[in-house]
Amino acid sequence: MWDKEPQNGPTKAKYVYIGPFTTKCREYAEKFYPKSWCILSAKYGFLFPDDIVPGTYNVSFNNKKSCPITLDELKSSKSTKELDKYDNIVVLGGKNYTKMVSDIFTDKKVYNPLSKCKGIGFMMHELNESLKNDIQLK
Repeated sequence: MWDKEPQNGPTKAKYVYIGPFTTKCREYAEKFYPKSWCILSAKYGFLFPDDIVPGTYNVSFNNKKSCPITLDELKSSKSTKELDKYDNIVVLGGKNYTKMVSDIFTDKKVYNPLSKCKGIGFMMHELNESLKNDIQLK
């Protein structure tokens, strides 16, 4: 978000991540899980939509040199954020995110309805069709 609007200061998480795929995932989550979705940030961990992100950062789970949040930190934050109250965890993302979330929520059913997609274009298509037809992905 700050790449396009660098003058913006601290911003709600739901407005920070604005790439096409992330935006489509947010639309899906808002429609089908309006009160129970969050964002997995490589810097801040689990963020609820209205959590404030203080400013721009360049941290990625795919770049260990960028010092992403650790799996242990994510595991401890799941109870702080009260995410452990859910029996089913839905992940919208690639295999790496699904594995990471599965490693965090070892006692939960982790489900990725996009897991059969071969790439982000196919994922976008599935999300678009789901939203257009008002049918939750299974």
